[in-house]
Amino acid sequence: MKNFILGVALAALGLSAQASSGIAALRLTAAEPVTQIDGRLDEAAWQRAPLFDQFVQFLPQDKQPARWRTTVQVLLSDDALVFGIRAYDPAPELIRAPLSRRDKVKRDQDFVSVVLDPVGQRRSAQFARVSAAGVIADGLFSADDDAEDFAPDFDLQAAVQLLPDGYSVELRWPLAALRFPYADGAPWLLMVTRSTPRESSRLDVSAPLSKDSLSFIAELQPLGGLGDLVEEVRERSFLNIRPELTARRERASDPSGRHDHGSLSLGAELKWRPRADWVIDATLNPDFSQVELDTPQLAGNTRFALSVQEKRSFFLESTDVVGQSQSEGDHEQQSLAAFYSRAITDPNWGLRATWRGAMAEATLLSLQDAGGGEIRRANAYGTQSYAQSLASRASFARTRLQLAAGAQTVGLGLLASQRDYGQGASNAVLGSDFSAPVGDTDLLRGHLLASSTSAGFDANGQLTRIKSESGHKLWTEWRRRNSDWNNSAQYEQSSPRFANDNGFVSQTGFRRVTAHLNRRLPEQTLALPALGDWAAFEAHELELQLKLMQSQTLDDAQRSVKAGEVIERQVQPGFWLAAARNTGVWGHLGLDQQRARAGGTLHAPRTLNLGFESNPTSWLTLLGADLSWGRQLDVEADRLGRGLSLMLQAKLRSPLPWGAWLELEQQLGQSHVRNPLGQRSFTENNAQTLAVLHISAFDSFRAIAQQTRYQRAPEAGLLGSDERSRHVSLVYQHRMGLSRILSLGLVSAHDRPAQERHTELFAKATFGFQP
Repeated sequence: MKNFILGVALAALGLSAQASSGIAALRLTAAEPVTQIDGRLDEAAWQRAPLFDQFVQFLPQDKQPARWRTTVQVLLSDDALVFGIRAYDPAPELIRAPLSRRDKVKRDQDFVSVVLDPVGQRRSAQFARVSAAGVIADGLFSADDDAEDFAPDFDLQAAVQLLPDGYSVELRWPLAALRFPYADGAPWLLMVTRSTPRESSRLDVSAPLSKDSLSFIAELQPLGGLGDLVEEVRERSFLNIRPELTARRERASDPSGRHDHGSLSLGAELKWRPRADWVIDATLNPDFSQVELDTPQLAGNTRFALSVQEKRSFFLESTDVVGQSQSEGDHEQQSLAAFYSRAITDPNWGLRATWRGAMAEATLLSLQDAGGGEIRRANAYGTQSYAQSLASRASFARTRLQLAAGAQTVGLGLLASQRDYGQGASNAVLGSDFSAPVGDTDLLRGHLLASSTSAGFDANGQLTRIKSESGHKLWTEWRRRNSDWNNSAQYEQSSPRFANDNGFVSQTGFRRVTAHLNRRLPEQTLALPALGDWAAFEAHELELQLKLMQSQTLDDAQRSVKAGEVIERQVQPGFWLAAARNTGVWGHLGLDQQRARAGGTLHAPRTLNLGFESNPTSWLTLLGADLSWGRQLDVEADRLGRGLSLMLQAKLRSPLPWGAWLELEQQLGQSHVRNPLGQRSFTENNAQTLAVLHISAFDSFRAIAQQTRYQRAPEAGLLGSDERSRHVSLVYQHRMGLSRILSLGLVSAHDRPAQERHTELFAKATFGFQP
């Protein structure tokens, strides 16, 4: 009993001391040998470095003592921060350490992560995860959106050693890969986390983080021991040049004939940091053929365009400053999609400059796009796409300021955007946005954009100069999060003539009010009596939810749309819970109303929506499903019918002989709605299979096969259709870091009924160097 009381007292002391103690770096002298990044932590410097082990649990329950010990040490050399992290584990045989692709380190794996804010304002942070297999996942975290963006990659080096009582990690983070102010900056802030994916799926953190916090980086702590580091290194310049050579052989065929073409393309990317607060990016004739195929989406019964995540490296510097949309199709979650880099299809060249100061930051970019993509123009009931057949110049600038307002800091952003198609046809946008925390539980933010457009389209869909049209877009949000509630409310208004050809605009000519009311309940045991005792489980988090939304038209005489017409009304009570093995279960009733076209019937669909995802085992790392079933709206037919929309996803990881690993991911989707006779009015199917064979940490073979099919039965007033596409991609890749990559591959595509086939063989070499 005495030992138990002593243990509880020591744990309490550890938690109380957490706020006052922190992680400190040991500065190495120029004469000391450079630490070898091998994961062993056996150099003499590690014996002298301060050791931090006051971790607390964040998930599944926050503010609890960490069950297993984790230690952190930091070395500061002349050009890098080196993190030494030791993860103790009483059951090392259960450590999940599969080889995987970069940025695919999720909570189904054992990993440690470093979250670092060298600006010191808790607005955004760079992060790096290192799995127990030594795989890196990195990116940027935005406090306003409380979201991770894995798209940006940093030039990091990591190594791991599996040990009899856990594993150890060494992570070298070059100072050249950090973005910090030249002068007057706040102390650098840090948090280290550890994921242990057993049945309870714990996440431990080095900072006293609470689930009530407005963002995951709200409690970052100062990193000690840096001294006058910024003054010493702020003048250092860094230059990386990445030439790329691509050889390609293409064969295309359609009903008009067959075309063969071979090419040899030389391009380059450049990243130059003349001093700590400036980064210059440039690209010349980039080749984007190696970008992974985009996951197919069920879009046949959707009126509005769906956004696609960016994967091309040039666009990924300072995405937090740009305010670039990285969401995937949910227009409600796009706080500021002022720049959507997927609108740039085939740049001949591009130039970008990014500056970060202590209380301000800015970015400016300009590109020459050769065209070949699409231009989207929206209205209240849909999004139209037009072929971009002409070259254009795309330019964008944004700055963010931090202004003191009492005890809080208010963020204010200004932006300007232009797309110039030549011959007087262009689109320009000016705007401002803000973010203002109110205490520790509330956040206010919003933006106002104004556009002027002289680029339109004639009856044949050809780009032409028109009389200038103006428009605006307003969006505001209030968000509150505490131990009892997680609520938000948004108001959005977009005038009929608003356009942003450099951004993502899926709908205009409407006003929308949305409210999310989420009542947070304490952890509890739930049971389904009809299924017996085995169906009882603990809900680590449980929310009762209610979504309310109404969207109405604004007056648009040009399209004969009257103001005040209800486009959509949603009343959706539901729930969400989190349980063991990273399991999430959600569901809601759709007691909605929808209109398919202007002046049409306001339908009342009724749906049941259920979903779940889980990390069941070490080999079946993800299993998920999302189902919507009931009386649904057939948009093209403008009527209700019985139907469903189902998405299934599974991810498997399996070890192979000689240290190889296999990643296998399968996604399946189907959507259909029946007509009044009980027959399917339309059916849409998609499937994607992705297999990656990791031969070693440097060599992999990737295969992607995906198919989509959309069928509509002919009936009075509707033409039948049967559209199919099949894409296959096979790529071998040898990768040595971010800058030296060799890729060999084959891509094949077949689209029907157009009877278009395209086959491409390619070889691409990227060989970056620092002059």
